[in-house]
Amino acid sequence: EEQLVESGGGLVQAGGSLRLSCALVDLTFDTYAIGWFRQAPGKEREGVSCFSVEGRTLYADSVKGRFTISRDDAKKTVYLQMNNLEPEDTATYYCAAIYLGATWYECLVGADYWGKGIQVTVSS
Repeated sequence: EEQLVESGGGLVQAGGSLRLSCALVDLTFDTYAIGWFRQAPGKEREGVSCFSVEGRTLYADSVKGRFTISRDDAKKTVYLQMNNLEPEDTATYYCAAIYLGATWYECLVGADYWGKGIQVTVSS
């Protein structure tokens, strides 16, 4: 059964903004960190941001200051607000759940569940 449902991708011009959402089905925030990853054509998947089980927000250097991860406990949803988007941000974005994920490294390597992915395209 699908445990993570992404929404909010699309096409935007450089400098624009998008907000991605990742809704949890049966998982809970007290046991799972939620991370955002992306994969561009011909490139390896990379970590973008992570909301740890301890409530810390973590970011890749490439998105610091532009992207913000947040969480709505009542809606069981994690958001990735992406501002000042660049063509290099074009990728398929995935959210993932990491059991007891507390550090950036754990978020990067410990995903237990993945969403199906959502396309983000930034035109120049």
